[in-house]
Amino acid sequence: MAQDLPDTPGNTEWFVHDRFGMFIHWGIYASAARHEWVKNREEISDADYQKYFDHFDPDLYDPVQWARLARQAGMKYFVITTKHHDGFCLWDSQLTDYKATNTPAGRDLIAPMVEAFRAEGLKIGFYHSLIDWHHPEFPIDGVHPQRNDEEALKTNKDRDITKYAEYLHGQVRELLSNYGKIDVMFFDFSYSGREGEGLLSHGKGKDDWQSEKLIALVRELQPGIIINDRTEIPQDYVTPEQVQPEGQVLLDGKPVIWEACQTFSGSWGYYRDEFTWKSPEMLIQMLIDGVSKGGNLLLNVGPTARGEIEPRAVERLEAMGEWMRLHKRSIYGCGPSEFQAPPDCRYTQNGERLYLHLFAWPFKHVRLKGLAGKVAYAQLLNDASEIKLIEGQPPRRLEPDAPETLILELPAVKPPVTVPVIELFLK
Repeated sequence: MAQDLPDTPGNTEWFVHDRFGMFIHWGIYASAARHEWVKNREEISDADYQKYFDHFDPDLYDPVQWARLARQAGMKYFVITTKHHDGFCLWDSQLTDYKATNTPAGRDLIAPMVEAFRAEGLKIGFYHSLIDWHHPEFPIDGVHPQRNDEEALKTNKDRDITKYAEYLHGQVRELLSNYGKIDVMFFDFSYSGREGEGLLSHGKGKDDWQSEKLIALVRELQPGIIINDRTEIPQDYVTPEQVQPEGQVLLDGKPVIWEACQTFSGSWGYYRDEFTWKSPEMLIQMLIDGVSKGGNLLLNVGPTARGEIEPRAVERLEAMGEWMRLHKRSIYGCGPSEFQAPPDCRYTQNGERLYLHLFAWPFKHVRLKGLAGKVAYAQLLNDASEIKLIEGQPPRRLEPDAPETLILELPAVKPPVTVPVIELFLK
C-alpha cells in the first residue's frame, strides 16, 4: 500500500525511502560524561563549565570510522549537533570564540565529518540548537542553568533576544554556506508556552527565533533541504522523541512524515555511568515498528570526549548491521500495509512484496487474516527458503479458520537471526 503522504516544501522522497539514520550528540559535555544537559541539571555557571572547554581534546576522533560504522549498520543519513544548548560550536564559526578551534582540539570538527559521511554515501544533516545558554543576549528563563542565580538574573533587563536572533541566523548561514549540499536541518527546540516568573524570562518560540525569516533563509541557501517541526512553524516532518507512536502519526486527521528520535540508553550525550541500554533486539524491533507505521528511526550515539564511539554502541550498531544485511529490503522503500498483522508481528510493504516481521517465534503455524488467495509465494528473507502456504484446509485438530485466512507453516526452530522476516509475494 502506498503511503498517502503530504506535499512538503523540501524533498522528502529520499527520506521516506531510506528510513534509518544516525544522530550524533557530541560536544564538551562529553567531558563531564553525565548527560548533555549537565549544565542545566546541575546549574553549572559559565565559569565552572569552562574546564570542559579548556580540556576538550578528542585525539582519537576518526570520522571515517564513524561514517563506516553508520553505513555498515544500514544507516542512510546522519545528523550532527553543530551546537547544543550549551552554545559550544563544533565548527570554526566567525561569530563566536566559543568553538572547537579554540579548544585543545584546535580544528573544525564538522568539515572532516561531513566529508567522511558523504564519502560513505550518507546524506548530511545538521542539528542546531535554537537555545544558547552561553550567549550573553539570551534571556535567562526557567530552563536556563542560571535560573536560580540572583546576580545573573539581574542582567536579564539588559539582554536583547533580537540580537541573539541575529547571531542565530548568522550561524545558520555559515553552516549552510560552507559545507556543500545539506539534506536535513534539525532545529531544537521551542517552548513559548512557558511563563516567566519574577526576573525569569518567558519561554522562547517562533517570535523570538524569528522563525519565518529563519526558515526562508534555510530554503534560500539549501533548496530541497528538509526541516523539522521544532521552530513552531510546521515544515517537512515531525520528530517524536523517546517514544514509539501507537500508529501512523496524524496531523488534523492526515498522515504526516515522521521520524522517531531514540537513544541507546537514557542519555543523548556520552554518559559513562548510565546502564539502561536497550538490547539489539529491542532496537531492531523499534526500527521495524516505526517503518510499519510509516516512520523513520534516527538512532543516537554519544561519542566520548576523546572522539570514540564507545564499545556498547559499537556492539549494538554491528548487531543492527548484521540484521540489516539480510533484511534491508523489508525496511528501505517500505511503509505500512493495509493488512492487519498477527499478534507480536509487524507488516511492512513495498509494492507487491509484503514483509511479516515475527517479534515472537510461533510454534508451527501463523495465521494471516485477509490474505487467502492473495499470496503467490512465501520465503524466509534471511536465507530465501520456502515457507509452505496452507489454504482451504486447516492443520489437523484445529478449528476451521475464516475462509480469507492464509496459514503459514513454519519450521520448529527459529532462524538464527534477531527478528525473522517472511517475504510474501502478493499476486
